[in-house]
Amino acid sequence: MIIIKQNYTLHHEKTRCTGDNMKFAQKTAHLSSAIFAQLKTKKIERLASGKEVMDFSIGTPDLPPPRHVIDVIRQEIENPDNYKYAIKDLPELTEAVIGWYQKRFGVSLEPEEITSLFGSQEGLGHIALTLVDPGDVALIPDPGYPIFHVGPMIAGARLYKMPLLRENHYLIDLDRIESTVAHQARLMIVSYPNNPVTATAPPEFYEKLIWFAKKYDIAIIHDNAYCELIFDGPPGGSILNIPGAKDIAVEFNSLSKSYNLTGCRLAFAVGNREMIGHLKNLKSHLDYGIFLPLQKAAIAAISGPQDCIRETVQIYRRRRDILIDGLVSLGWKVDKPPATMFAWAPLPDGYQSSMHFALELMDRTGVLVVPGSSFGDLGEGFVRFALVQPEEEIKKALAAIKASGMISRTQVTNT
Repeated sequence: MIIIKQNYTLHHEKTRCTGDNMKFAQKTAHLSSAIFAQLKTKKIERLASGKEVMDFSIGTPDLPPPRHVIDVIRQEIENPDNYKYAIKDLPELTEAVIGWYQKRFGVSLEPEEITSLFGSQEGLGHIALTLVDPGDVALIPDPGYPIFHVGPMIAGARLYKMPLLRENHYLIDLDRIESTVAHQARLMIVSYPNNPVTATAPPEFYEKLIWFAKKYDIAIIHDNAYCELIFDGPPGGSILNIPGAKDIAVEFNSLSKSYNLTGCRLAFAVGNREMIGHLKNLKSHLDYGIFLPLQKAAIAAISGPQDCIRETVQIYRRRRDILIDGLVSLGWKVDKPPATMFAWAPLPDGYQSSMHFALELMDRTGVLVVPGSSFGDLGEGFVRFALVQPEEEIKKALAAIKASGMISRTQVTNT
C-alpha cells in the first residue's frame, strides 16, 4: 500500500523534528550498548582523571601479526587495482581454505561449502536471518558470547538457553533439552573451546550433538574461533570431522586470535552447502566482499609458516600461569583455563554482583575485567580476564589487587 500525503507545506520553525515522537523497531528495543563499549567509556573516564588502567577486558591480542602477513598487506595496498569491489572471494582464497582445512583438520571441502566473513561476529549476526523465522526456537549457550543470542533475537527467534555448568565441565547437557523444545528448534549455537568459560569438548560430545541435531532437524552453528589456543589436552579439531556433520552443521573459524589479525576482520564459514549458499546470498545484498589486500593476507596466513601460532600459544600459556598462580596465592580460587585467551574467575568471597565487583576492582586497583553477567544469566558470579597484557603488566595487576585488600585469604584451596 502506498500512502501519499497531499497539500503538505513545510514550516521550518514550527515543524522542526525533535525526535520526541520518533519510533524505533522493536527488534532492537532490548539491545543495550555492548558491554565492551561501556567498559571503554569507563576506561576513558579513568584515564582522563590521570589514573592508570590495566586492561584485561576485550580479547584483542597485543601481539603482532606474522611478519610475512604484514608484508603482503603492505605490498598489496600499493596496487591500485585492489581498490575495486571484490564482490566475491578470490578463487585463490577459496583454494587456500580448502588446503588449510585438509592439512590442519583432515576435512575435505568444496568451493560451494566455503564463504569468507567480516569476522565471525558478522557471520554469527547474519546467519540466523537465513535459518529462523519469527517465533522459531534457537538454542543458545548460557553463559555465551553476546552475539550468540543477539543474532537469533534480531531474527525474531525465541531463545532457549542451554546451561553451561561447572559440574558438567561446561558441556551442553543435550539430555536436559525437552523434546517439545527440540522439535520447535531450528538453530543451535555451540562453541568449544568456549568463550567465556574456556572449556573444551571431547569428540564423543560432538558425536552425540550431531545425532541429536539430525534427530530433530536442527541446524548447528559451531564457533571454532579458539581451536588453536589450547594449553592442555589434544589439539583442537573441527566439528566437520564427525561423520554426518556436513548434513546439519556449519563451522565458523577466525584468523583474529590465531594470527593476531583482529582488526582485519577475517573469518570463514564452512560446511553444509545449502546453509553456506543462503548465507552467501544474504551477504550479496549486504556487502561487496572483503578488501582484496586482506583476502591476500588471509591466503598468506593460512598457507604460510605456522610457527607463529605455536609461539602465540606459548606466550598465552605463560601469562595464564602467572595470572592464575598469582590470584590463587592471594586467596582467589580460579581454575586454570585449558584453552582460549581468557580466564573465567568466580567472584571472591563477599561479592554477589559481577558488575559491582568489576567496577570496584577498576576503581580500587585500575584492573579492568568483564563482568560475567554480560555473557548471560549463568555468567553472574564470575568475571572474565583476557590474557592480553605482557607478563610484567600481569604482575603489576596482581600487586595492585593484593594491595587493595579485596581478596579474602580464607578462600585458598587447590585448583
